[in-house]
Amino acid sequence: MKRQNVSQTKVLILPFPLQGRINPMLQFAKRLVSKGLDVSLVTFCGNKPMTVHARCSVKLEPVFDDLGADDLLHKSADDYLERFNAVVTLRLPQIMAKLGMCKSENPASCLVYDSLVPWALDIAKEHGVYGAEFFTMSCAVSTVYYNVHEGLLKVPIMEPCVSMAGLPLLQARDLPSFVYDIKAYPTFTQLSTDQFSSFKKADWVFFNTFTSLENEVVKWMSKQRPIKTIGPTIRSKYLDKRVEDDSDYGIHLFKPEMDICVKWLNYKQTGSVVYVSFGSLATLGEDQMQLLALGLKRSERNFLWVVRETE
Repeated sequence: MKRQNVSQTKVLILPFPLQGRINPMLQFAKRLVSKGLDVSLVTFCGNKPMTVHARCSVKLEPVFDDLGADDLLHKSADDYLERFNAVVTLRLPQIMAKLGMCKSENPASCLVYDSLVPWALDIAKEHGVYGAEFFTMSCAVSTVYYNVHEGLLKVPIMEPCVSMAGLPLLQARDLPSFVYDIKAYPTFTQLSTDQFSSFKKADWVFFNTFTSLENEVVKWMSKQRPIKTIGPTIRSKYLDKRVEDDSDYGIHLFKPEMDICVKWLNYKQTGSVVYVSFGSLATLGEDQMQLLALGLKRSERNFLWVVRETE
């Protein structure tokens, strides 16, 4: 890309609306902004606003579910996915048009979409926009899902050990839960394997890793199609400090209490605290909460446990 055309390049980032998937794509967006590109990030908010850090350098394009749905993060996974897919499918072309990303206006435009929303590539192509698929997980985990998608790994898993190219011999229970126990997580099993439906059609494929960390599996995946490793996508403060004032991710699905937590942690010895979090979607039942609480108590260790008000 010619240096003088960098500022004219428009990039739209579309993460799946879970904190662990927003964070790496947001950090990637900050890197692009630091290189002079015009970058916007789609934030699906349900019907509640996200908490946004004032110094976030990436322009945001909030998408609300304006049909009056309840807080979607407390709905079932199927309901959440259905609303997200429906609303973003409708709004995404409108956002691209507003940003002037259509081919006739800006032939260098690109949509970087989360691998969990492979259908976004079809929308990009319909509007003459390049599409780049972004895998937020390690290449090793993604390779397991690729093998399931391609029929190279048959599920349910019947054998005690599993052999896959680029990976060491694994016991069945070493596999991701969505593969090892597909009956327990049918929605997420389907979601995780479907991410490869656009893998060979995207203009570029990015993996949130670096080659020396996963050398063998990255080489194997590169033989399936050209890929680029662009990780680790963490805050620049803890990496190379090339992005100014990058000490906070900048966007939060839930209001963080970082100051309280850090102040408490500062009084604890290094390596003495157990951290417990089940992510943005998972919710625990009463029995599970009780069992986990008893286990933490019996560990006789300090612990920091992320618990929602509803739990």
